[in-house]
Amino acid sequence: MTTFFAILFYAAFAVLVVGVGLKVAQYARTPAPLKIPTTPAPLTPAGAAFRVGREVTLFESLWKANKPLWLFAMVFHLGLALVLVRHLRYFLEPVWAPPVWSLIVWLQPFGIYGGLAMLAGLAALLVRRVVVQRIAYISGPSDYLMLALLLAIGVSGMMMKMVAHTDIVAVKSFFLGLMVFDIRALPADPLLAVHLFLVALLMLVFPFSKLLHAPGVFFSPTRNQADDPRERRHLAPWAAQLERERN
Repeated sequence: MTTFFAILFYAAFAVLVVGVGLKVAQYARTPAPLKIPTTPAPLTPAGAAFRVGREVTLFESLWKANKPLWLFAMVFHLGLALVLVRHLRYFLEPVWAPPVWSLIVWLQPFGIYGGLAMLAGLAALLVRRVVVQRIAYISGPSDYLMLALLLAIGVSGMMMKMVAHTDIVAVKSFFLGLMVFDIRALPADPLLAVHLFLVALLMLVFPFSKLLHAPGVFFSPTRNQADDPRERRHLAPWAAQLERERN
């Protein structure tokens, strides 16, 4: 079991990093030949960067478009953020600088509430996708499978906290060992095995799923462009090259 999960996580990590890296490189190379910021838009690059920041942290456009969906998405993402912070303790040894580590330690108890919030947000998003007819009409199998996978990860994780505890010291030792290519024994816990397998599966499918909206939002021209077509002529790099060749 230990060897299987060690190989699985090495493979999953490689696929995640390389896959996301290639996608980000593709996004960065994709030309944006037109000025298409969604108006009202900021007039300066700094304002456009601030707008992207608001979009990433506050889901500003979703708030304006659909407030119930904004609430479900915010509950899920905030819960997920707390869960990820709680899981940092499995990968830190020695710990970070005292101020940062103190914050992580202080947030540890809230990770449980984050897990519950994450499950509540996911459940609401799944029910919405099934119940709202116009959303169900445009939903494909992958949409349901991603929500089901995230729900299964959350449920199995919460069960290890609420129902059947596992040896978290051994789990931390296993992952710290993986980071230095030293394979250490993993507890023979069926629930832990299910949870880790689902997490590895998520890492494997992430670069090929709609979850790529996470890095993709930074490359959206409707958000990252300033509304300055009169002040500055917008030319994609390939268009600028063609213009130079003509001149």
